Amino acid sequence: MRRDNTNVVRNENVALMFDTYYDHRNGFVFELSPIGGVYDASVTNERSPGNPEWNPVWERKAGRFEHGWTAEMAIPFTSLRYKPGSGQVWGFNMRRTVRWKNEESFITRIVPNPGSPLFQVSQEAVLVGIEVPSSSRNLELKPYGISSLRADRRSTPAVLNEGNADAGFDLKYGLTQNLTADFTYNTDFAQVEVDEQQVNLTRFTLFFPEKREFFLEGQGIYDFGGASSSASSGSTGSGLTPLLFFSRRIGLNQVGTQNRVVPINAGGRLTGKIGRTTIGLLNVYAADDPIGGGAPSTDFSVIRVRRDFFRRSSVGLLFTGRSVSTAGSGASDSYGVDTTIGLKTNLAINAYAAATRAPGVSTEDTSYRGDFNYNADRYGLEFERLVVGTHFNPDVGFLRRAGFQSNSALLRFSPRPGRDRFKRVRRFTYQTDFGYLTNSAGRLETRTADAQFGTEFQNSDRLNVTYLRSYEYLPAPFAIAAGVRIPIGGYAFQEGRATMSFGNQRRVSGSLSGGYGTFYDGHRTTAGYSGGRIQLNPRFTVEPNLSVNWITLPEGQFTTRLVSERTTFTLSPFAFISGLVQYNLGATSLGSNVRFRWEYRPGSELFVVYTDERDTVTRGFPDLKNRALVVKINRLLRP
Repeated sequence: MRRDNTNVVRNENVALMFDTYYDHRNGFVFELSPIGGVYDASVTNERSPGNPEWNPVWERKAGRFEHGWTAEMAIPFTSLRYKPGSGQVWGFNMRRTVRWKNEESFITRIVPNPGSPLFQVSQEAVLVGIEVPSSSRNLELKPYGISSLRADRRSTPAVLNEGNADAGFDLKYGLTQNLTADFTYNTDFAQVEVDEQQVNLTRFTLFFPEKREFFLEGQGIYDFGGASSSASSGSTGSGLTPLLFFSRRIGLNQVGTQNRVVPINAGGRLTGKIGRTTIGLLNVYAADDPIGGGAPSTDFSVIRVRRDFFRRSSVGLLFTGRSVSTAGSGASDSYGVDTTIGLKTNLAINAYAAATRAPGVSTEDTSYRGDFNYNADRYGLEFERLVVGTHFNPDVGFLRRAGFQSNSALLRFSPRPGRDRFKRVRRFTYQTDFGYLTNSAGRLETRTADAQFGTEFQNSDRLNVTYLRSYEYLPAPFAIAAGVRIPIGGYAFQEGRATMSFGNQRRVSGSLSGGYGTFYDGHRTTAGYSGGRIQLNPRFTVEPNLSVNWITLPEGQFTTRLVSERTTFTLSPFAFISGLVQYNLGATSLGSNVRFRWEYRPGSELFVVYTDERDTVTRGFPDLKNRALVVKINRLLRP
């Protein structure tokens, strides 16, 4: 029942998709479940699952009766964007999900592929003769007030129950029917849920997705080169494709392994379409952070222009810059050109060329990528070439690894057997991946090859078995855990994995996994339960997750254990209480986050948030590191 929760999509629902620009790429999704659960999202370039942080004002109601249920929706034109003019043509689709049969129905035929059919905007039906209201310059003002009580025993000097109060506002103004300007002052994100922790057994940086509403709205406009900031992977399973723009670099200062919040004084944004051209302009001014390592006040700028051509193709430019580089002196810039060529429904070519500019750097500061992807229902084929220079470093982006050349390939065969032979099986999947990565000097550093076999059952359960062979060269010693350091050298890996995923319609769902194999010059055994969901009733859900690694190396033995559990009690589609508890053995930390959200009127919200972090090294009850209690209220005002 909770708004924008993925469980709304996983259960029975009715969904509408509107392509208001009729560009066969972008759209708006509205979904409603029988108990009134709501999921709405904006879609960019047919990318699933869209951006659920787009929360327009609209009315809806579900009703139950003896033989089924009904759904009613009233969507104001003021909550949509569309091109000017009367007698418009829009793309449209409608989906009916019957979860107990694992069945989806549409009003127009959809060519099957592994993605979500609803998001295939280019295959939608057509609405004609739509008479839209005369153009009006919509104005929305959302002021907020916040009060907090904080404690931080690890800071110098220590902070104990320090009170604070503040205020700010967000302003949205429709310059035209399809161009919108946003302005934010004294921006605050205290209501955002904390990051879900991860275990890092590599020598590279982890990716954490953006969760702040101001940066999530219109996020897809800034996607570049086929990579998206809504997921950690933009290439063939490697997750190596750089993100030229990653909004988490704004308003967060990384000190060691911790992210400190940096105040955002003000920011502005202009997004929309002019004909076949999409525009995204962003400028944010962040204050200094003298406590967190002396990060100075910085001005962040982003310019994105993309031009559509043919039915599903585009070419674009992206520029990002910051007035003070991460090195601490001088400005730094990133810029590039990218293209997406959609030849057929399931065939796309993505390519980009980019460069960065930073003080004292003049060589090895470029990157390029070419990707051929055929992703049909029965067959899949992908080839990728990715090069990242040693000094390529987008200061307002995300870079997992630098100084390499990578070639990768994926082959997939997914037959659907006849019901007379396999009554319980919907589809088999045979897949193999290859990857070959060298450093800038041409030396092999990473080589991967794996074979996967998957079975999707008629009830939506899935079984996957994978065998992986890989090679990794360490050019420098690698501290993988406290007191355990892996020396320089080349290491061969072999590992077997199995995952059983239970269908979303079950009261207990999620994925159970296990694996065993060689790990550097030792062995690793893994076990996990991810995406867990235990539905006690339609209002009360428990979502446990567990990840354990038992690792034995000549340099030492250690165990990583990460346990998290999210409990959600939904009072109504407009109010919920959610609690997240995380225990990380490796980081010796225990954290909790409790959030109450109430949309007391459309677009206006009340938040009450409690967060704390404790150190599990101490004997007895874990020692408190920090905690905070925040109360925030905002109000949507429309003339």
